[in-house]
Amino acid sequence: MRDERLVTVERLPEDEEAKALRPRTLDEYVGQSRVKDNLRIFIEAAKRRRESLDHVLLYGPPGLGKTTLAGIIAAELGVHLRVTSGPAIERSGDLAAILTNLEPGDVLFIDEIHRLAKSAEEVLYAAMEDFRLDIVIGKGPMARALRLDLAPFTLIGATTRAGLISGPLRDRFGVIHRLDYYSVEELVLIVRRLAERLGAFIEPEAALAIAERARGTPRIAGRLFRRVRDFAEVLGDGAITLDVARAALDRMEVDPLGLDLLDRRLLRALIETYGGGPAGLETLAATIGEDARTLEEVYEPYLLKLGLIGRTPRGRIATAAAYRYFGFAPPGEAASEETACAEFSFRAVPARATDGEDG
Repeated sequence: MRDERLVTVERLPEDEEAKALRPRTLDEYVGQSRVKDNLRIFIEAAKRRRESLDHVLLYGPPGLGKTTLAGIIAAELGVHLRVTSGPAIERSGDLAAILTNLEPGDVLFIDEIHRLAKSAEEVLYAAMEDFRLDIVIGKGPMARALRLDLAPFTLIGATTRAGLISGPLRDRFGVIHRLDYYSVEELVLIVRRLAERLGAFIEPEAALAIAERARGTPRIAGRLFRRVRDFAEVLGDGAITLDVARAALDRMEVDPLGLDLLDRRLLRALIETYGGGPAGLETLAATIGEDARTLEEVYEPYLLKLGLIGRTPRGRIATAAAYRYFGFAPPGEAASEETACAEFSFRAVPARATDGEDG
């Protein structure tokens, strides 16, 4: 079900196909100004000293450009980039094979580094600190330790859950930066640059409409732009006007807040079925037919950011903003005539909140 969501922060196959459109330098990279300014200095200092850059940890919500930034760092340093992920490294030997094949100064990027196996993580300690690899050959009394020297390298780790990284591993990163959600203005610039690269005409107002629904995330902005462009080419003359953008986004069921059908199902379940909560995560997940982990990592962050749900020790609750989103007065507030007539029944929800429609 989540693969059908245009506004999911998870990677979809089409996102991988858009790699060629990613920025390749710090100057091209939009947003994250503080992070870029600091990295620019650290990179220049490493180049002047002819040393490898200190290990870098990038954390924050998914879809904000951590992988893209890792590629830019390698390009700015003029070295090769090797990409892998925590779940892909199942044994310490897998990591050892990668490390021994790095050339001096290379960048090793490990996505989802918080999911690295403990045995592999322990191999990283000496590799990051002293650029050496300690390998145990054999078992029992016949076992012996072998030490291999590694070429100096830079490890860039990326995670959406920094709290799950162990203290010993975190302490070995010399540069730690959090990536934050993008402003609408930054997303407008990203959309307009994407249109320029693809040779598509887009009205400023249309770029704004897309940016406002992109949930503060460049990955989603690019995905929405590509789908709106499809509508413009098939149903129009190829020009992305405000009317075309709005019509396309409405048909894709993404509303002006960036909420889609599944977001609304979650909020409706919380309000309609559980009276606004609190409701446990597992209970909510079972109600809407979704995995609890997906609910926590994919749905919740943006709904929390908008203030539509809240977390309590007893479970999730719908906030006053969630009730107002559906056109109802929050519990405890005097209901308007329209609200009273609705009797808190979602059969009377305004068009904006109904499945498949947008206000």
